[in-house]
Amino acid sequence: MRVITQETLGGPEVLQLGERPLPEPLPTEIRVRVAAAGVNPVDWKTRAGAGMAAVLGGPPFTVGWDVAGVVDAVGPGVTRFAVGDPVFGMPWFPREAAAYAEYVTAPSRHFALRPPGLPEVEAGGLPLAGLTAWQCLVDIAAVQPGQRVLVHAAAGGVGHLAVQIAKARGAHVIGTASAGKHELLATLGVDEAVDYRAAPFEKAIEPVDVVYDLIGGEVALRSLDVLRPDGLMICLPSAAAAEAMTAAAERGLRATGMLVEPDGDGLGDLAAMVAAGTLRVLVTETFPLEQAADAHRAGEQGRTTGKLVLTV
Repeated sequence: MRVITQETLGGPEVLQLGERPLPEPLPTEIRVRVAAAGVNPVDWKTRAGAGMAAVLGGPPFTVGWDVAGVVDAVGPGVTRFAVGDPVFGMPWFPREAAAYAEYVTAPSRHFALRPPGLPEVEAGGLPLAGLTAWQCLVDIAAVQPGQRVLVHAAAGGVGHLAVQIAKARGAHVIGTASAGKHELLATLGVDEAVDYRAAPFEKAIEPVDVVYDLIGGEVALRSLDVLRPDGLMICLPSAAAAEAMTAAAERGLRATGMLVEPDGDGLGDLAAMVAAGTLRVLVTETFPLEQAADAHRAGEQGRTTGKLVLTV
């Protein structure tokens, strides 16, 4: 099978198209013929030596954790899926899933059935970003109807899904983004769109119950100014969480980090939202598998709205 691999850490140019033997599913595993693989910030961070590079143990390795495709084979003990089932998932994270490939094997419970209304390309962009938003807002923050939720980078890969999840749970959603993205945010259900370039966002936002910070640094620290005393701030990337948690504790406030994990049940909840028409995945651009390096270059510019996806 074709696979994107790298022999060294470095820039996008280290990503090379190669070949690897077709993997066989072990007991409780399925093999998925990959149709689409999402591209996430953790992918290019890992490629360069940060992200999950320490977990993967150094090159050679293959990055990527988002998978959408069709079940091609099942191992003994699998009861959830049969050959031919359309599935999507985020297998093995943070261990190597090698999603930038034509086939992936992983535990069946790392996947969910892809709903009919979710095209393969969009499904390829949903698992990691969607589970990150779901686990933060539902499992950790337990967002409730009527709460005020602030999402930073609201038009980004995780952000555009987070605002829809918060809105579906009855929250009043505030999103920060440049002015040119405010019309899009309105279609996603954002109640208040704040242009962070026009003025300090903390001057324009009334106190909130939940801050979902997808930027880090000074944005996280300034966000404490709008967090209610009994509120919660969740900080991503996780590297930024420690500083924010310390600053929050000094002010008697709560802040936490998180690391997403495989969650077949959570994927099922996301699929149900898609089926109900309350969640859609925005794919900005697609790249064929062999152009994975170009996808990384596009992502690293930091201006992507929605998701980037490899088509396999």
